[in-house]
Amino acid sequence: MSTRPAATRKPRARSQARIDTILDAARALLAAEGVAGLSIYSVAKRAQIPAASVYHFFASVPALLQALTADVHAAFRAAIEAPIEHDSLKQWRDLSAVVEQRMLSIYAYDAVARQLILTQHGLTEVTQADRQHDLELGDLMLAVFNRHFEVPPLPDDVDVFALALELSDRVYARSVHQHGRITPRMAEEGMRVFDAYVGLYLPQYLPKRGLIAGKPAPTF
Repeated sequence: MSTRPAATRKPRARSQARIDTILDAARALLAAEGVAGLSIYSVAKRAQIPAASVYHFFASVPALLQALTADVHAAFRAAIEAPIEHDSLKQWRDLSAVVEQRMLSIYAYDAVARQLILTQHGLTEVTQADRQHDLELGDLMLAVFNRHFEVPPLPDDVDVFALALELSDRVYARSVHQHGRITPRMAEEGMRVFDAYVGLYLPQYLPKRGLIAGKPAPTF
């Protein structure tokens, strides 16, 4: 799912092609130069289109960045929802390790993900969009955990998995700030932070769900 850009109807093919061109140019500039190197005019120049065409779809740089943030989180959602071999999971920490490794892989190859999520760009709109997406990712994480394990009731007033994701991102952000990348050591620490926080609400061992036709039993 992507929020490119907000509209009441799906863009026509020609408009969608122009939107993709704009966002590809913005992505390339962001990866190469960071947020500081991004402007409507630099994106237009990179995309080889008039600036008015960029403004037609994106009224500002934050609007561009919000669309790119949505794309990054779409990749995270796909990583969480991708199939996981049920028999390989002995405890819930095995499941969290699989998902966190997938998300670390996205950070490793996608400079835009690192720029938008793990660096301090000072753009309130992007930060707010990221936090909203984190809530969605947290809900997905809970659903995946429930698919494989019998998760006990969690508090209604705390988004446990969303907070765990945000806390691990803080560790990854520190690594990017200090080293320009997520080092193996800090990747390990981020995963430990995730498990430590989730472990405040989950017992050390959770019963695994049985299999129905080779798939985890559904929850009701």
